[in-house]
Amino acid sequence: MKIYQHTLAGCVSFDGIGVHSGVPVRLSIHPADADTGIVFHAVDGQGRAHEIRAVSANVAATDLSTVIGDPAGVHVATIEHLMAALYALGVDNAIVSIEGREIPIMDGCSAAFVAGIDSVGLVEQGTKRRYIRVLKSVRVDHNGGSAEYVPHQGHRFEIDIDFKAEAIGRQRIEFDLDADLFRRELSRARTFGFMKDVERLWAAGLALGSSLENSVVVGDDETVINPGGLRYENEFVRHKALDAVGDQSLAGARIIGCYRSYRGGHRINAMALGELLSDSRAYELMELPAPRRRAGLRHAPLAAAAAPAFSPQTL
Repeated sequence: MKIYQHTLAGCVSFDGIGVHSGVPVRLSIHPADADTGIVFHAVDGQGRAHEIRAVSANVAATDLSTVIGDPAGVHVATIEHLMAALYALGVDNAIVSIEGREIPIMDGCSAAFVAGIDSVGLVEQGTKRRYIRVLKSVRVDHNGGSAEYVPHQGHRFEIDIDFKAEAIGRQRIEFDLDADLFRRELSRARTFGFMKDVERLWAAGLALGSSLENSVVVGDDETVINPGGLRYENEFVRHKALDAVGDQSLAGARIIGCYRSYRGGHRINAMALGELLSDSRAYELMELPAPRRRAGLRHAPLAAAAAPAFSPQTL
C-alpha cells in the first residue's frame, strides 16, 4: 500500500460510444492537485462545465450501471470501468473531462483505460493518502444477494455469482487487489448480458451501443455467441469483481478490509458501501506511517474537514 497520493503524469484521452446511449463520447483525464479526488467535469447543453465528485454521496442510480450526478440533468453514467482502472492503478487525484453523459464502453472492460493511464504514468504527490480501515462487519441483503465488509489487513475481494444459465453457473473469485493483479486478471474481463433481454432494453432506450465487440452475450441456447468466445474461463465473475472494484472506489478513500458479495451488482455494492460509511463505529480514517516504520499499520487522526467526502447516499 502506498503512503502518498498519486496523480497522472500527463493527460490521456479516449473516444468511443456509450453502451446504453449509443452516442459518441470523448473523454480526457487530467492530472490534479493533492486532495482533489476524482472529479468529473461534465458539459451541459449550454456548454457549461459542472463538477461532479466521484463519491458515494453523488450516486444517483445503480440499475444497469453506476450513475453520478442528476439523472434528470447533468450526470455521468457507466463510470465503473474507468473508476476501477483509476482505483486499482493507484490514481488518487484526477479531473475527468467528458463530452457526453456516459463513459465510453470501449471494448466492454477496463483494458483501454489501463493502457491509457500506463502510457502517461503516475507521479507521487507530497500529501499522504487516506485510508478507510474496516473495524467491524457490516452486511446488506437484497433480492437474494448479499454483501458485507469485514475487517482484514489488506485490500481483499471475495466475489460469488450464481446464474441459472449453463454458460455461467456458479463462479467465485478471491484476490488481494494490487495494480499488477488488476492488469493481468481483471482489466480485460468484459461486461455481459443475455440475448433474451435485448428487445426489452432497446424498448427502454438502453443498450443502444451494445454489440459483440463490447459485450459477452449469452444466447437463447445459454451458450456464449461471441465468435472469439471468452477471454478467461470465468470471465463473468471476473467482470463482476471489476465492477465491485469500481463501485468501491466511490468511498472517497481506499478501503483496508475485505469486501464479500454473493449474487451482487451495482446496487448491492452501493448499499454495502453506504452501510459501512453510515456507521462511524464500523470504520476509521487513517494514514500509513513513514517509510522507516514498516512493521505494521498505524493511524493518525484526520482533519474533520475531510469527513464530507465519505457521506453515504441513501439508495
